[in-house]
Amino acid sequence: MNPRIGFEPRAYRDFEAADGFKTFRVAVETSDLFVKALSNLESETEQLIRECRSQIEAAISRRREFLTSLEPLDEDRADSPVVLWMIRAARKAGVGPMAAVAGAVAHYVGKGLLERSAEVIIENGGDLFIHVHRPVVVGLFAGDSPFSGKIGVKIDPTPVSVGVCTSSATIGPSLSMGGADSATIVSRDTPLADAVATAMGNRVRKPADLKHAVEWAVRIPGVDGALAVLGDKIAVLGEIELVPLVDEDVKCQ
Repeated sequence: MNPRIGFEPRAYRDFEAADGFKTFRVAVETSDLFVKALSNLESETEQLIRECRSQIEAAISRRREFLTSLEPLDEDRADSPVVLWMIRAARKAGVGPMAAVAGAVAHYVGKGLLERSAEVIIENGGDLFIHVHRPVVVGLFAGDSPFSGKIGVKIDPTPVSVGVCTSSATIGPSLSMGGADSATIVSRDTPLADAVATAMGNRVRKPADLKHAVEWAVRIPGVDGALAVLGDKIAVLGEIELVPLVDEDVKCQ
């Protein structure tokens, strides 16, 4: 989503433990993750972040265009698993590989923590990896839109992980070529959700673009649902359930 491994304070994060979750934040250099798990796994999270970052940084060292390209790149025989996730997700979305970086980090850390916790939620710059045995609601924050903080995406218990990733032209550090207040993708492939959210947001410059943007997104194999917001207009398509937000919902998007 962001053409760097970026950091900024996340005022919307809720660190209160709920429903048996332990909640904590782990920051490594410019990576800043908010984690919910069944036990405190701060040291394990830090190690996983460092492992993931090392793979991405090695790719940047070998070819600078991995960091700077806004177009898809070809795979390289030396590419690591995380880098391949990013390249393949970006190719499907038609964007550069760093458009998938936040989702890739969240996915790598989430998969690693599942070996120690049966339920995990990772938030990385508005991109989430979710693996839960209970329903959760991800709050939608869309700048000054009247939908912001009023609705959320419900994620039902699932035997597989789900990615919920958002790009915005009006909030956060994301690079967006469009004007969407929020462009959200749901997919079982978190790096893909991240890359497609960026690409879908790029396609929204006026309210009339919303319908076409979500239609484009859900045609991509692996995308389950798409939501786009611009001002007081919203478009939703695919397997995505919207619900009104209440105080106890998980609000971390």
